[in-house]
Amino acid sequence: MTRREARVPDRSAEAGALPHLRVLLGVCGGIAAYKGAELVRRLRDAGAEVRVVMTANAARFVTPLTFQALSGHAVRTSLWDESAEAAMGHLELAHWAEHVVIAPASADVIARLAHGHADDLLTTLCLATAAPLAIAPAMNVRMWAHPATQANVATLRARGVAVLGPADGPMAEAMSGPGRLLEPVEIVGQLAALRGRGPLAGTRWLVTAGPTYEDIDPVRFVGNRSSGRMGFAVAAAAARAGARVELVAGPVGLPTPAGVERIDVRSAREMHDAVMARAPRADVFVGAAAVADFRPREVAMHKLKKTSGDSGLELSLVQNPDILTGVAALESRPFVVGFAAETRDLAKHARDKLVRKRLDLIAANEVGGGLGFESDDNALLLIWPGGEESLGRAGKDELARALVARIAQLRATTRGSA
Repeated sequence: MTRREARVPDRSAEAGALPHLRVLLGVCGGIAAYKGAELVRRLRDAGAEVRVVMTANAARFVTPLTFQALSGHAVRTSLWDESAEAAMGHLELAHWAEHVVIAPASADVIARLAHGHADDLLTTLCLATAAPLAIAPAMNVRMWAHPATQANVATLRARGVAVLGPADGPMAEAMSGPGRLLEPVEIVGQLAALRGRGPLAGTRWLVTAGPTYEDIDPVRFVGNRSSGRMGFAVAAAAARAGARVELVAGPVGLPTPAGVERIDVRSAREMHDAVMARAPRADVFVGAAAVADFRPREVAMHKLKKTSGDSGLELSLVQNPDILTGVAALESRPFVVGFAAETRDLAKHARDKLVRKRLDLIAANEVGGGLGFESDDNALLLIWPGGEESLGRAGKDELARALVARIAQLRATTRGSA
């Protein structure tokens, strides 16, 4: 058995993933505009040709000269550029673009796009072009959560606009939560997946995430502290790499990753039924959910009441169906990946689970100390028959990219397919 200590690699944007693609990049105002400069570089590394349109507010954060130097083309900032208008420049750009990407996309521009406004160069181009549109939102937590923003995003999604992110994490104004711009490498990866050029194109992935809740009565349940972030990150990473992804999610409040089909469930039995209905057609199954091992034998129809003199409540529990074992036992089984969250003897328990459940790979992590449940960070020990790899502490999105890449490599090795 071989073991390697590994830092988390960056594999989400392979060189040449977007060969000769003509990308029109719109940059909106906001502190995240500085990431647009790296995004231009990443897009060009992926083989794309990039031209940039900036809003007036974006130019307050980053100068057009920066984007001109990085893209190799003049930057457009105004609908009333006389030198460009002589050739109807805004229409020329609209016809030139093969994909329009707005990153960062501000709440204001999202609202104007949703309502069909064309009062500046960027929104005019979006109405005038036949190219597909992708937006990468960036704004503070409250703006992203506001019902108006959510309604505008839903409107754009219904029109076929791809919404990339936002990420969940710390922001410039000392807040943390959903609203952070995706990293440029992730945006490029998602764009490659949208174009059907990702390394996992043509494969089907089935992922579970989050906790399950086992009802005691109409107001109480048995559950756990899983946030679902790791499973959602795996689903997002696989979709960015071009896979068709179905995500069976327990009760969590996370946004659905771009390009992922989500199935919401509550209990372990609901998750089992959803998975077993889809697993026979999956190429890869990743069981990242923290599924309850037991459930109450009976669920009370009405709220259980505490009465005077009660000494406590006794629950009779029965075992839930084992989802991993069920998928691994299928006659035509996918590549099966399990997770193991442990508080001690991590490697020992993970190896035992790998063998006992006939898994192809297990991703083990210790819970506690700022890792695992309810945390932005994690650390994984990957174990498979004949090898293992340690992925040190990192953000869950980074770890998910590394895990997905390792799964793809092992599956290609063991099954002779990508």
